[in-house]
Amino acid sequence: MAATPAPSAGAAPGLASHRAVYDLKLLRSQGKRTLQSVRGRILYDFSGNACDGWVLQFRQVSELDNGEGKVAVSDLRASTWEDAAAKSFRFSSQNYVNDRPGDMVDGKAERGDGKVAVALTKPTGTTFDLGVEMVFPTEHMRRVLEAAREGKTLLELPVYDGSENGQKSFNTLTVIGPAIGPENRPEGDATAGQAALDGLKRWPVTISYFDRAAGPGEQTPVYAIGFQLYENGISRALRLDYGDFVVAGDMTQLDIKPDKACP
Repeated sequence: MAATPAPSAGAAPGLASHRAVYDLKLLRSQGKRTLQSVRGRILYDFSGNACDGWVLQFRQVSELDNGEGKVAVSDLRASTWEDAAAKSFRFSSQNYVNDRPGDMVDGKAERGDGKVAVALTKPTGTTFDLGVEMVFPTEHMRRVLEAAREGKTLLELPVYDGSENGQKSFNTLTVIGPAIGPENRPEGDATAGQAALDGLKRWPVTISYFDRAAGPGEQTPVYAIGFQLYENGISRALRLDYGDFVVAGDMTQLDIKPDKACP
């Protein structure tokens, strides 16, 4: 169980470097993977600028209890760097299940010469090419913000984020709801009282991820992520839908970092 919640994105009114903590809880369980409870936490630490690029440190710890004495603990740790021109992307991650280390992924992707060239050093050394239309995670969210500001409700983009074994890419469908004005401030989470969010609109957004390697025809998403996205890229009210179960992520801590100007 692993999903990266909305990465911060660049565009007016500017990127917000920040550190956010989300507490996870089970909303609904259905289908074959019936769960009694889900507990956990996401740590999301984003920083950078248009000169140095964007750095993300991410960790998601989840405890899944099926109510029959079986508890699985997943601990995903990931870090990425993406340049502001969306030409270079570096990534590394490792997932631990019940304290046992799983495969480590380490690699980079470079855009140029009509393609996106991916080179992995872990789990095994390999190279492959993706279409030049592929977008990286921060660029993806920048496009979502642009679409929201333009009043669009749907956005379809192919995304490569280096997740799982590093060889998977996704088709994504983003649904954007009507803007929520700054006068309707949310209560009950860490966004309350944050001066940096004063005067900012936010949008309800749901992004569904589909495996590009799947065959033609109607597909169900691998997973979907819902959230409220502020104009500066900060996200609140996470909703992670894995098909058989849905998890909510309530923001319990938000530290907005000072802007680091370009030299």
